[in-house]
Amino acid sequence: MKKNHDGGLDIKKGGSALGSVAAVVEAFTEANQVELIQEQIFELSSPQIAEEHMFKLRQGIIKKLNEVVEKKDSIDGVVVTHGTDTLEETAYFLDITIPNSIPIVLTGAMCSLNEIGSDALKNYQCAIKVAMSDEAKGIGTMVVMNEEIHAARSVTKTHTTNLAAFQSPDNGRLGSLTADGNVIFNRRTLSAPYYDINGISKKVMLVKAFAGIDSLIFDALEALENKQGKFPIDGLVIEALGAGNLPAGVVASLQRLEERGIPIVLASRCLCGMAQPVYAYSGGGKSLKNSEVKSVIFSNGLNGQKARLKLTVLLEITNDLDVIEAEFAKY
Repeated sequence: MKKNHDGGLDIKKGGSALGSVAAVVEAFTEANQVELIQEQIFELSSPQIAEEHMFKLRQGIIKKLNEVVEKKDSIDGVVVTHGTDTLEETAYFLDITIPNSIPIVLTGAMCSLNEIGSDALKNYQCAIKVAMSDEAKGIGTMVVMNEEIHAARSVTKTHTTNLAAFQSPDNGRLGSLTADGNVIFNRRTLSAPYYDINGISKKVMLVKAFAGIDSLIFDALEALENKQGKFPIDGLVIEALGAGNLPAGVVASLQRLEERGIPIVLASRCLCGMAQPVYAYSGGGKSLKNSEVKSVIFSNGLNGQKARLKLTVLLEITNDLDVIEAEFAKY
């Protein structure tokens, strides 16, 4: 991105995003003995990114890796430059749909290239450093921002504009980079399960619970079914209150969804912790799971946006609620 004449940020059109800083990048790659293979899959601001773009990016990465293998060559790592608004979601999608044998690193910038103090080049260089490090092998997809390394599963954008916007609130970062560019991993993480999919066709909605939420949104879905002749979604993720609780007034709506066979996943709207069956009052997580909506699935610590992606991917493979629940129980 770059600032335009009225001070607003817009896409920097024309060629590679690195065009204006090619000399700096060339000096960096020479100093670190890096050979870059660059390919632009698409050029979009991150709010425009949807699952079909993530799948296209996934296919592009796999195609490039296969081409290199056919040439009896090798790639040490992959770096994806991405706008920050949906960066964590693309990172998680790649984490669960590409085998973790090669490091994939997503990075972006909180300040545009033509702003004083832009973090764009630094983040890009750090991402390359991590992607080419031996310690990164087997971890899967990571996010590198502000000289910090985060697991795709745990990272989230916690600030709208700050350079340190990306954090892993529950688990902490995997590592960091020193001032001289050394990559240091403080801990390892479990590898995400891998799902081989042939496309993206399912519609999964994310609803955030709030004080006073009622059946309105669920009634609207049923109204759309009457209008369109089919139910408008294939799955539902709810960012529930606290440890996975909802008002009693929405239980009947969830029961009707259950009767239709619609998978319902509960995440927590809290920044830390996870939804789990604790509270036994009507609408509480324990009551839902034990008696009211027994097929409800807990997200196992995934936030709402990542749980939605995981359910979307799983529905490309199976409609079996028991299998879906078992997959959510994994890391």
